[in-house]
Amino acid sequence: MEDAPTHDTVKHSMQPEDTPELRKLYAGFKEQHIVPLWTQLGDLMPMHPASNAVPHVWKWADLMPLARASGDLVPVGRGGERRALGLANPGLGGNAYISPTLWAAIQYLGPKETAPEHRHSQNAFRFVVEGEGVWTVVNGDPVRMSRGDLLLTPGWNFHGHHNVSDHPMTWIDGLDIPFSRQNDVGFFEFGSETVTDYATPNFSQGERLWCHPGLRPLSGLRDTVSSPIGAYRWEFTDRALTEQLLLEDEGQPATVEQGHAAIRYVNPTTGGDVMPTIRCQFHRLRAGAASKTRRDVGSSVFQVFEGTGAVVINDMEHRLDVGDMFVVPSWVSWSLQAESQFDLFHFSDAPIMERLHFARTVVMDE
Repeated sequence: MEDAPTHDTVKHSMQPEDTPELRKLYAGFKEQHIVPLWTQLGDLMPMHPASNAVPHVWKWADLMPLARASGDLVPVGRGGERRALGLANPGLGGNAYISPTLWAAIQYLGPKETAPEHRHSQNAFRFVVEGEGVWTVVNGDPVRMSRGDLLLTPGWNFHGHHNVSDHPMTWIDGLDIPFSRQNDVGFFEFGSETVTDYATPNFSQGERLWCHPGLRPLSGLRDTVSSPIGAYRWEFTDRALTEQLLLEDEGQPATVEQGHAAIRYVNPTTGGDVMPTIRCQFHRLRAGAASKTRRDVGSSVFQVFEGTGAVVINDMEHRLDVGDMFVVPSWVSWSLQAESQFDLFHFSDAPIMERLHFARTVVMDE
């Protein structure tokens, strides 16, 4: 069977001949800020998604020395607000965007440092691959940040961070900054010069109210756009993944693929995604297991939490260690391969694609 024609291979019989009259017409277009579709069809309406973003891997071993040097040289405080190192996709022209819709950064907070409060319309989360000692205060609720935890800061919530320890701490930030900037929906507002509460409780108010399996407080029956849970703790994520694999051993269909357990973090008021623009998931592959190759409309970002393995992107294999991050642009093929037990945190723009009915997935091994 022949390949489907592309815009480059199809002969367009309606393309006009180059004449003085045509050049005059095009000059008129330029003067009036008009671009005719027949000269742009391949770019505006490609046969399949063709992102300017490219697959890329950032090695944790390369990122951490830069984060530590930033801690020595760059103060944190009003103005710059955060010591955050945005990961710039090489295909996106120098913007600190990891994909056309997502922003990811390494944030570094030194011993006894405080990052002042602010808020913005963009949705944000933090994921901790190592370390402890920092509390993020979200709308006055101090939330402990520990290894393996997912912390939420939904849009327009005041938030600041304080490190009570004698050691620096590093984590990743994820936001929908490129999407909000492209669509002109961004707002930003400074808060107080410091966080509003230096308390260090083991569990935040949101956890105390909402984190009881199968139970919902009658005081919170109204559905919320973003999850009211400030922290999704590693102990529960780990237990859920472990039980999926144990059930698989017992012959129960509990995993998404053979040897591949996965969970999605959800908003308990709706059962949907934790925030309206960002999906957060976690994957665990047994040693020697591999996921099926797939393509998705929309972009995904992963960070290795534990173990070693590889990702195969567009038939190119990239070996991965703890902390390494990589991006998969829209409609690029990818699969995971585990050497040891392989744990990965995963976030994507899937809620945007699904809500706008652009979502599409093809599993290429089926």
